Amino acid sequence: MAHTSEELVRQALASPLERTDFPELGRRYSGKVRDNYSGSDQRRTIVVTDRISAFDRILGTLPLKGQLLNAIAAWWFDRTRDVAPNHVLSVPDPNVMVVRECTPLPVEMVVRHYLTGTTSTSIWVHYQKGERSFCGHPLPDGMRRHQRLPKPILTPSTKGADGAHDISASREEILRVSGMDPGDFDGAAEMAMALFETGRRICAQRGLILVDTKYEFGKTPEGELIVIDEIHTPDSSRFWFQSTYEERFTSGQDPESFDKEYVRRYLAQRGFMGDGPIPPIPDDIRVEATLRYMHAVETIMGVKFEPVVAGDPIVRIRRNLGLA
Repeated sequence: MAHTSEELVRQALASPLERTDFPELGRRYSGKVRDNYSGSDQRRTIVVTDRISAFDRILGTLPLKGQLLNAIAAWWFDRTRDVAPNHVLSVPDPNVMVVRECTPLPVEMVVRHYLTGTTSTSIWVHYQKGERSFCGHPLPDGMRRHQRLPKPILTPSTKGADGAHDISASREEILRVSGMDPGDFDGAAEMAMALFETGRRICAQRGLILVDTKYEFGKTPEGELIVIDEIHTPDSSRFWFQSTYEERFTSGQDPESFDKEYVRRYLAQRGFMGDGPIPPIPDDIRVEATLRYMHAVETIMGVKFEPVVAGDPIVRIRRNLGLA
């Protein structure tokens, strides 16, 4: 008997991929979601774990999240190669991507098309406080939450001077704080806007609104600027359903979404905005969040997502990478 998506997700609760340790792959660097291994052959092995982060904190795990993120990132990378070069070499396991090693730029290129968000760096929070300029972009008076901006805008962010929370700022401020090369900034900015336009168009064909997203860039040893990390995943992007957006916006409701905003909203309703202890996230909430990720991935890719659930993910990854 075929399992339903919910049954598979609940089954996966028993074997989360929370952390990895593969010293054979080289030096490890762990980000919020990805464990990166740098080898000596200018290749990097990225293991996408099931960790979920929001509010600049790691909140725990969501079942199968790593497989979903890896699948949709690989799908987008494959379809945007002609828009911007990227780092992908191969995808040897549902949780693994082998990529070209490069030096990350100290900036995230965030593109926004709507006045929304809940975190301190979000455009809506700034607007609500009465600010009418965001990252150097003037904003008209009289706008409402979740309203579409006149056009997509680039709102780059970088680490604050103390290395704490990210700060969103104008091009000039980012260059001053980060010390990065202006030519690299401008090249990455141009790629980001082109990628957003491609993503927006493809999502629209599938009945989705690409609300906002972030892109990361790096330079190869040869000096080529390429897209790294992930693109247009439910972790890096916000998606809304086109069919219900207008009605919900008109009536003052939040848009229907299927990104990690669901988990953010759950925690925010319990008073958590990034500081202090993280409230426990019940299994039912974790399962529902994964089902929303799965819906997003299936809607964008146009095929049913087939996860690998059986067995220990660490054992499977070792085998698929020839480490067993």
